[in-house]
Amino acid sequence: MADPAPRPALVITVLASCGLGVSLNQTMVVPLLPQFPQLLSASTATVAWLVTATLVAGAVCAPMLGRLGDMYGKRRMLLVALGLVAVGSALGAASPDIGVLIVARVLQGASLGVVPLGISIMREILPAGRVGSGIALMSSSLGIGGAVGLPVTGLVAQHASWRWLFAGAAVLGIVQITLVFRLVKESSLRSGGRFDVLGAAGLGAALVCLLLAVSKGNEWGWGSTLVIGLFVAAGVLFAAWGRYELRTRSPLVDLRVTARPAVLWTNIASVLIGFGMFAGFLVTTQILQAPIATGYGFGLSLLVAGIVMLPTGGAMTIFSPVSARVSRRWGARTTLVTGTAVLTVGNVSMSLLPASVPLVMLAASVSAIGAALSYSALPLLIMDAVPPTETAAANSLNTLMRMLGTSSCSAVVAAVASGLVTQVDGHVLPSASAYTVVFVAAAVAALGGGVIAALTPRSPLDPALAGIPAARSAA
Repeated sequence: MADPAPRPALVITVLASCGLGVSLNQTMVVPLLPQFPQLLSASTATVAWLVTATLVAGAVCAPMLGRLGDMYGKRRMLLVALGLVAVGSALGAASPDIGVLIVARVLQGASLGVVPLGISIMREILPAGRVGSGIALMSSSLGIGGAVGLPVTGLVAQHASWRWLFAGAAVLGIVQITLVFRLVKESSLRSGGRFDVLGAAGLGAALVCLLLAVSKGNEWGWGSTLVIGLFVAAGVLFAAWGRYELRTRSPLVDLRVTARPAVLWTNIASVLIGFGMFAGFLVTTQILQAPIATGYGFGLSLLVAGIVMLPTGGAMTIFSPVSARVSRRWGARTTLVTGTAVLTVGNVSMSLLPASVPLVMLAASVSAIGAALSYSALPLLIMDAVPPTETAAANSLNTLMRMLGTSSCSAVVAAVASGLVTQVDGHVLPSASAYTVVFVAAAVAALGGGVIAALTPRSPLDPALAGIPAARSAA
């Protein structure tokens, strides 16, 4: 294990800023999707690939970058990921058409591997007493960036070209590369072995099939031959990939470690928690912008709706260090169960469709607090259950599980919002019952994640082997 970093607060700030950049890259085009068909002379279906391409690319890149980080150095792979993001952002700013812009979004998808790499670096180079607070802030940075990104996107959309979003992301990427190179040192810990090229290709193919089916099912039709075929292909590919990974000497993902109850059930809980968390970020701004005539909307502009959502980012920032203290005193499992309970309350409150903007802000902030507590605890539980040579790969897989939850949430929101509708001034909009169904589903998912976390057996891994104190003292 590397000697502790001499300036831990600075290292935490730099790495957490990388997580913030990830969130901004993932969400910055979402508020502009309705405008892109006209701006880029492309169909709505083609424009939707600006989100889908990043999602799929990130899912494929994250486990590969994690494994390469364990083998060749996590800081090195973090710099590679940030470099791909910077190149993709610069390409996006200069893109002449929708095709090039989609390629740029594919490169930006590499950002999904940044957070697990950053968490793994923290585990190895921070003093033991700072690991938990650093990981808490790094995990929560995803939500913080989403809250900050909405008003920024709204401001740019109203007063400047969308290209400035990509140009700003490119500058941010270059700054982060410089800071990581100068201030974050590499750990000497390596797992060794050969990179599992065939395993990476198999996992990538399986994930592409699965995520395409989930993210495009509502558009292509859940009962269509294409979507069903993708689900079947994903199942076959995952089965074949799993069999191969169990037989190879240096697998991309050590399924024997992943199958440990403490790891397996934490990953399953992560899918549900990702679903429960994402509903608030995805739907609340839609409610704020919906016309007052719908009976639930407030008729706010994109910019004002983003400003209203800023307290959610503040709540996550404040409660990230709180989660570290809770984990230090009572254990990461307690933090996770508490977080899912708070997240459930927030989603139930939103399902009642609050009648005023302050009540929406309060309910959304409660959900954000629950998400901060939950997301901060998940990496600690994973790291307690795996040896240090597999930290980055295990955290990358956990990040992938959370992303499966958020993408599933997007699919459910799209299906429900198109199925339960109302007419307002000649426009077809989601009905109040659609949003109630979404938030109830999110509350059930969050509650299910908490129950699984509470019932998951503790890891049998010796804390000395894990390289950090057990969850009770990891923070």
